Amino acid sequence: MQIATTENVIPTIGSKEIVAWLPTLLNLDKNHTIAIPSVAYPTYKVGALIAGCEVVTADGVSELEAARVSAENRKQPLALVWINTPSNPTGKVLSEIELREIVQWAQKYNVIVVSDECYVELGWTTTPISILHKNVIGKSATNILAVHSLSKRSNFAGYRAGILVGDGELVSQILEIRKHAGMLTALPVQAAAVAAFNDDDHVRKQHATYKNRRDLLKPALEKAGFKIEHSDAGLYLWATRAEDCWQTVAWFAEQGALVAPGAFYGNAGNEHVRIALTASDERISALVSRLT
Repeated sequence: MQIATTENVIPTIGSKEIVAWLPTLLNLDKNHTIAIPSVAYPTYKVGALIAGCEVVTADGVSELEAARVSAENRKQPLALVWINTPSNPTGKVLSEIELREIVQWAQKYNVIVVSDECYVELGWTTTPISILHKNVIGKSATNILAVHSLSKRSNFAGYRAGILVGDGELVSQILEIRKHAGMLTALPVQAAAVAAFNDDDHVRKQHATYKNRRDLLKPALEKAGFKIEHSDAGLYLWATRAEDCWQTVAWFAEQGALVAPGAFYGNAGNEHVRIALTASDERISALVSRLT
């Protein structure tokens, strides 16, 4: 994980906590608009609604610009943009060029961009890059934050350990509020997190485990008539056979498998399902046998 700064870091109680509460910690309210991806982790919207903000969907600079203009016209300026690379649920990875365009646009219009990068070290067909990489932000992290988690890279979910890193002024503001709100990560968990972030061997082993499962499951799904879209990184396969997602969910249930309906992640996911690589090797192999 290569980022341009490691100085301005807040330990968080997992990544979901900071995603849900960040708009509130940034003092955003009903007078502000937050943009989230059109297919997105639901907590981005939940966090915006907790703060009372208007929520819009936008992908890429052109859609973000349209959302900014619309928000200005409503007198609810666009204050925060969530991006998620690699994406949950789609596994789509934003390129260095795409990230740089978003950063330059955000800094021009004084909009905060937060990149959820919980799957950044689980690339399959490409190598994901952090929004805080020097090739993206150059010398300025102004208005740019990134969220990282140990749950995926280190199989650390039960310990609730993540970090928020980026713009020093924003980090200081958020840290001051968190102190008074009791949002403090226990010291033993922080120590374990430091040890996990400093070790790459276990990450490579995790990567190999998930890759082996993906290499088995993806072709089996394709033989069963599914199209796998994006899925270039992360712990999921984003699959469709051009039917209502609930019909697909029911079909998988008949095969003894539980998948997530794409509708959970926005209307744009209505014909997709999210299939996780987190089941055991034995369970993945059993599903492959049923599919083939």
